Amino acid sequence: MFTGIVQGIAEVAAITDKPGLRSFSLDFPPGFCHGLEIGASVASDGVCLTVTALQGDTRADFDVMQQSLNLTTLAGLRQGSRINVERAARDGAEIGGHPLSGHVDFMATVAEIRRPENNHVLRIAVPAPWMRYIFAKGYIAINGASLTVAEAHREPGGAGWFEVWLIPETLRMTTFGDKEVGSGLNIEIERQTQVIVDTVRAVVEDRLGEMLPGLEKLLEREGLAAIGRYAKR
Repeated sequence: MFTGIVQGIAEVAAITDKPGLRSFSLDFPPGFCHGLEIGASVASDGVCLTVTALQGDTRADFDVMQQSLNLTTLAGLRQGSRINVERAARDGAEIGGHPLSGHVDFMATVAEIRRPENNHVLRIAVPAPWMRYIFAKGYIAINGASLTVAEAHREPGGAGWFEVWLIPETLRMTTFGDKEVGSGLNIEIERQTQVIVDTVRAVVEDRLGEMLPGLEKLLEREGLAAIGRYAKR
């Protein structure tokens, strides 16, 4: 488990490709590797990776299977790329953000960047159907960082966008200041929210399943077809 509080920025030192596997060597900030052991977990841009080898006091190796490369931004890393890192939480550790598994749900894209005084705002485009789990004032994990959703907009097709506001300290401790419009991001949704949404949807479908076709026809007659289609998503 991770807390979503980024502990530093690592740099990709080397990449080795093998059949169905990619190995990364990461250089960490001083002190990050103290007590780190082979088999330990490190969240790398939000992806839980296992240490496979240690090289001195500041470098460690990780293997990433093809499925993880397909589902995350790790496939786009190059030598010299910078990523957010956090070591697995110890028992009794303070949860400064919110509990994370390190299992990325989907990739999103930076759609817009605004820079009000002393702030940095990212608008992030979300593919369908993931916006159903994202709400204003709720938690979201972006590249391993626990953040609060400032605004959220859902479109009828199930896609949409949300915004996060980043203070100078967050920019200092993470790689978000490096991101540009079009940059990919790893997103892990908040699990409790997912469970609640999926449970409610299942109950509604069970209770109204047979009534939905008639309800949709009624809405169409009243000129509310779009609302009807949205209610089914």
